[in-house]
Amino acid sequence: MRARVSWTLVLATFLALPPFQRERVDEMGFGQIFRIERMRVDPALTQALRSRWDTEASAFAFPWGHMIPSLEDVSRITGLRVYGRAVSGYTYPCYHDLAERLLDLPVERRSSLVPRVALQESLGLFEAGKNAGETEDEYLERLARVSRRELASEPGPQADLDLRRFLVLFLGRLLFATRGDAVHCCFLPLLADLGEVGGYAWGAAFLAHQFDGLSASERQTSTSGFYPFLQVWAYLHLPALRRGELTRPSLVPIARRWDSRRDTRHLADQLEHLQEALDSYPYLDVVWQPYLGEGDEGQPWLVQARPYFGRSVWLPALNLVLPLNLFLTQRSLGLRQSVVEFPVRDRFRRPGRSFRGLHDTTDWRERAREQVENWERKGKGVRSDATTDDAYLQVYALKYGGKVYKSARHQSAVQNREVAQRQVAELRSELERVRGAGAGGASSSRSAGESPSLMEARLAGAVLRAEEARTHLEERERDLEVTHEHAMTLQSERDQQRTRAEAAEARVAEMTQELATLRVQRPPGDQEEVTRLRAELLVQQTLARSLQQIVTDISRSRSRSRSGVSVSRATGASVGQYLAGSSSRRRNEEEERRRPGEGSAHEGRGGGEMLPPPDRREGSGESGGG
Repeated sequence: MRARVSWTLVLATFLALPPFQRERVDEMGFGQIFRIERMRVDPALTQALRSRWDTEASAFAFPWGHMIPSLEDVSRITGLRVYGRAVSGYTYPCYHDLAERLLDLPVERRSSLVPRVALQESLGLFEAGKNAGETEDEYLERLARVSRRELASEPGPQADLDLRRFLVLFLGRLLFATRGDAVHCCFLPLLADLGEVGGYAWGAAFLAHQFDGLSASERQTSTSGFYPFLQVWAYLHLPALRRGELTRPSLVPIARRWDSRRDTRHLADQLEHLQEALDSYPYLDVVWQPYLGEGDEGQPWLVQARPYFGRSVWLPALNLVLPLNLFLTQRSLGLRQSVVEFPVRDRFRRPGRSFRGLHDTTDWRERAREQVENWERKGKGVRSDATTDDAYLQVYALKYGGKVYKSARHQSAVQNREVAQRQVAELRSELERVRGAGAGGASSSRSAGESPSLMEARLAGAVLRAEEARTHLEERERDLEVTHEHAMTLQSERDQQRTRAEAAEARVAEMTQELATLRVQRPPGDQEEVTRLRAELLVQQTLARSLQQIVTDISRSRSRSRSGVSVSRATGASVGQYLAGSSSRRRNEEEERRRPGEGSAHEGRGGGEMLPPPDRREGSGESGGG
């Protein structure tokens, strides 16, 4: 079912609830969602952002650095609560008995899904389809009117049943919606006691679900979940994309202020335009702190949410547990970005997408205890002593390379070449005009006081210089393409060798443990197996060292290939200024020519990677206390 239709059905049911039920929904912290105007879906924007998502870092990788939607974004844009108990507990392989007891609805044996139609009809939505010629408002009003006839009007067991069914529809089809038609029951155990529902940090779980959705395949064009969040986040932080219209200023939560700008172009054309816009987005137009001028009026939920702002923390959502690595985006806190090691999933098997199985009864408070406790401690504060972003940008460029800079560099070279071509054409036109004026004995006002022959000679020289500049830019463009291809090949080789090296290291650790076990358990006279293992261990250690050396050599080769031509200028003292405009980029190039040895200082550092859990002391951008 399309996301906008799901929103309409959920909103119609909410409006059909009697006033005392809507008050209960408001007390649970969900009321602000239903004050947001229905917004057009922008699948091109969602898909463009998804293509920039780095699953390892749980962050967007843009040409200007990392960006991450935060708990403050969730709180201010949606009004959801980002404080309270972790959304964690039991998941089951089958919810048949639980759904029968709490929802009085059928769920197939060995299933965790409620049929959507059965759930809708239990709430009075028998004819959910939109009639021909019916406007959106008429459609919504009809659904609410039909649903209202089926819902209990007084408090009691039936009212509790109605509310629980509504919450399953709301959570399963809007807030945490996934692809497909059925509605998942995974949150049903947390709805058994309706008085406890408001104590959970649903906004934090929502953010984890958004991160998980961004990790989906780039080929996925459908939009699920509460899509206005990501769209409004882009409107606020990347306003130069011009995808949203501010139609209702000063309303809260902030999502109420915006509408999606209508774009009638084909989806593929929109996506191509957005990709190019992100590649060439002006660094100075990035809004790192969109809420500086915002007050707290009319937003009482911000008082309890504020202690969670600006902290790196794990985000539990039952079997989905993902990190909010805010230490990667210190600029969003008004700080300079310090150098930090970037998270690498392979070094730490975090409970994320690999922990999605629900085939057994699992207590996620126990299985993800470390991450849940991290949430309860509010994670770790972010700090930075850096006075400039330059060192971080250099490491960032080495890590991501052509993945984020290729299009920006290539487009800049193409733009410069096009400018040169226009200048050549203008100068040629001016030269022909002067020649024509000289032949006719006339003199232009621009060349008053000068002979036509002198003006013609000057213009001919200018045309020659412009053509030389154009030729140089064309050669530079070709160099960029060749160097990028070489860098991507080296990066692929480095990744393959790193995988082999990590596998060898794991084998070394395994054999070391096996050897230690044999020393303890085997009879003293049986040394044959011990000798064999020692020999194999030595071979594996040698292999691991050689593979690590290969990875280092490839990284150095890749770094040298970048510094050999103008591509390396993107990794110099100011990547942001390079992207901001060609004039400032040329100043950077001149500065780097005066400091020829500076770029080699960072060779051999590889990807600059870190263990991801924010509650450990791997990153230099975090503090331990409050």
